[in-house]
Amino acid sequence: MPQPLSQQPARICILGGGFGGLYTALRLSQFPWESNSQSHQKPEIVLVDQSDRFLFSPLLYELLTGELQTWEIAPPFAEILQNTNIRFCQAAVSGIDIDHMHVHLHDGVDIACDRLVLALGGETPLDMVTGATSYAYPFRTITDAYRLEERLRILTQSNLDKIRIAIIGAGYSGVELACKLSDRLGEKGRFRLIEISDQILRTSPEFNREAAQKALDKRGIFLDLETKVESITQDNISLEYKNQIDTIPVDLVIWTAGNRVNQIVRNLPLKQNQRGQISTQPTLQVLDYPHIFALGDIADCQDAEGQQVPATAQSAFQQADYTAWNIWASLTNRPLLPFRYQHLGEMMALGIDNATLTGLGVKLDGNFAYLARRLAYLYRMPTLDHQLKVGFNWLARPIIEALSN
Repeated sequence: MPQPLSQQPARICILGGGFGGLYTALRLSQFPWESNSQSHQKPEIVLVDQSDRFLFSPLLYELLTGELQTWEIAPPFAEILQNTNIRFCQAAVSGIDIDHMHVHLHDGVDIACDRLVLALGGETPLDMVTGATSYAYPFRTITDAYRLEERLRILTQSNLDKIRIAIIGAGYSGVELACKLSDRLGEKGRFRLIEISDQILRTSPEFNREAAQKALDKRGIFLDLETKVESITQDNISLEYKNQIDTIPVDLVIWTAGNRVNQIVRNLPLKQNQRGQISTQPTLQVLDYPHIFALGDIADCQDAEGQQVPATAQSAFQQADYTAWNIWASLTNRPLLPFRYQHLGEMMALGIDNATLTGLGVKLDGNFAYLARRLAYLYRMPTLDHQLKVGFNWLARPIIEALSN
């Protein structure tokens, strides 16, 4: 492991600006760093992401219904980091040399570092079904939302009597999308939600699952359970149910099923599980590589209690605090802390002004859950400055709209 060059502070390179990466960087920038020795100097923190914006992904659905605006859920990294010592580098990662601690970027830049954080997140596996790469719309990034918005605009302005939409995957993303888009399109939308297992929201609490089922039934969204997608074309989707294949005309296919580890990560010579997730210690250090940390979707982590940590935004939030602490501790000769995951509950939007929430002994649905969800996410936004701007806008918007009417 190379040591910092003489008279130079350590460099921490964080790959991925999602919840895991960005929040690790922000937390690191807040720690006290003693200046009485070279090894304790304030390190250089470099955050790398191929997008110019952070995305608060749990609120991406509200972009399609006009409930929220891009600047609220996807502020530019330059804005978030302007009052910090974090250096942002917009670039895609082309390779990682884990033995020499070098990161290679597509623009030809190489970054040497003393601590490396892998937080590159997952990707939607569209190549599992014939035609999906060409004709299905993923829904994971701000670019995906813009592409989908444009397709919806074209369909809405067409002469179609009904807009037929198939959504693949009845997990959180699929159910939330179905309800939001149904509220947006109203009578003009005809939806079917396709799920390979025998129920929606398999990992969700029963209260959330029942609330979601009611929301889907109320909107007349058709459910295809135990159904596999065979192929997708420009105008049709072929479904297999009990060994029978049915081909159905569609105007739009949205793919929300599955989550795959980034190819760059899968190619690393690190211990991985069957899904390509990197095996870590409870301290979030990669096995056999104590100077490399992994968190979020790409980490296969068991916490201090031995419980498997789910690949969720909630987990990444919590892991970021521990990752930052442990990097700071490793550079300042302090003890590292094993991660302790706390399940705080689950929240889900079920259309405009409607949600469901369970956790910490509370079960809510309807308008109160919608408000609680908004407030919880406002509290989780990356900086106090952004929280204040967004919070003020949420308070002022109803007043402005009432006055304009």
